[in-house]
Amino acid sequence: MLHIGTHGFLWLAALSLIQNVEFCSSAEIPDVPSIATYFGTKTRYEEVKPNLLRDPLTVNTSVLRPPPGDFCTPFHVTAIIRHGSRFPTIKNIRRIHRLSELLQNETSRTSESSTGWLVELRNRWEPWYTEDMDGQLVRKGREDLQFLAQRLATLLPSLLSEENVRKRRIHFVTSSKHRCVSSVEAFQEGLQQHWGCHDSAQGYNHEVDDELMRFFERCRGYVEGVENNHTALLEVEKFKHGEEMQAVRRRLAEKLGLSLHLLTPDLVEAAFFICSYELSIKSIHSPWCFLFDESDAKVLEYSFDLKQFWKRSHGHLISSLSSCPLFHHIFRTLDKAGRPRRSTEAGPEPASVLVGHAETLIPLISLLGLYKDQTLPTASNYHSQHGRSFRTSRIIPYAANLLFVLYDCQRGPRLQLLINETPLRFPNFQTEDAPLYRDVRAAYRYLLDGCDFNTECERKPEGRGPNTEL
Repeated sequence: MLHIGTHGFLWLAALSLIQNVEFCSSAEIPDVPSIATYFGTKTRYEEVKPNLLRDPLTVNTSVLRPPPGDFCTPFHVTAIIRHGSRFPTIKNIRRIHRLSELLQNETSRTSESSTGWLVELRNRWEPWYTEDMDGQLVRKGREDLQFLAQRLATLLPSLLSEENVRKRRIHFVTSSKHRCVSSVEAFQEGLQQHWGCHDSAQGYNHEVDDELMRFFERCRGYVEGVENNHTALLEVEKFKHGEEMQAVRRRLAEKLGLSLHLLTPDLVEAAFFICSYELSIKSIHSPWCFLFDESDAKVLEYSFDLKQFWKRSHGHLISSLSSCPLFHHIFRTLDKAGRPRRSTEAGPEPASVLVGHAETLIPLISLLGLYKDQTLPTASNYHSQHGRSFRTSRIIPYAANLLFVLYDCQRGPRLQLLINETPLRFPNFQTEDAPLYRDVRAAYRYLLDGCDFNTECERKPEGRGPNTEL
């Protein structure tokens, strides 16, 4: 068994003091659109964790759940984190401007009976997005990561400790994209703020590794078989032009006074996204939000989920297999942290923090066998999919995080998985929150012994079709 040491006892003492404490404030919660929980990967983290709207530093330490009789203490955490809230990318900025021009030039005149929000939309709203914003992290996005870092330091004080921060014992990795680099910097700022050890001279400490965090770009089987294959997303296209989406289009065109043929499915999405961006960037209830009711929002969310399922998740096997490099990196890190040590050896690396994209997390989550529903989502089964577990609004909001917490326990190391600071059980361990690490490794042995990136990604795209083994 690993030696718990001073930090372990400090963690136990801290846990006894803050167990189940909520840091609530009386701050007023801003007006939130009723459709805010349906924005897919453009959802705010607060929609998944609404208690953070009152206090962004609220922590519930009871989410750490090693077996109570096994005398456990955490000694390592690997965190895979999505970047925080960002500006739209150029593609969506251009769609927003096209929609605005359409609204100004093609709509019928506003009647005297028009509602206030519609008058505001037509007469006073102007697109303020510029192409140089192109997916950059916004101030709210920096706060997403700063607050997350502080919450995790409260949850795991012996791992994300002041000493470990000062002595740079925490390993940081990021994608090269500016929103990810800014996010990993913000996370480090949050740790420094938490411990009161901010030192501008210290700078930031991270490495850029696109092979690890943007693996999807390097996987030829994925790029050719899914990304650039128009048939791979056939279900998505069928749904975009299907009955449910056409009904949303008709209602939206009628409200805006537009001819139906001018309002394409992409422009419907653009209108929906404006509502999401103005909430996630400015924390305002945009007049665009009033165009959609909850039934419309559910249809649009399903369209987004279809895209992510068939492009990044269980829909095509190569999509999840493309994340093999990240999967192996995580388990190598856990293996190294958990190996037995002599008392004279240095302790394990306390934490590894890796910042990437929704496209980083979704394939990895799928490879781990998580959120696999019994029935594949398709263009034709929308009405039977309301209870699906694969909902990107819940799984991959901005600042989404997947935590692997390794515990030193009497019977040996144990591993707990958390997603968005909430416990999530491994597929083969539905009765245990923190199974023995050796048992988790055994369950994923077929991937640990295989899942070779070059082998999987260099195969011809033929035969890399839909994954029907759900």
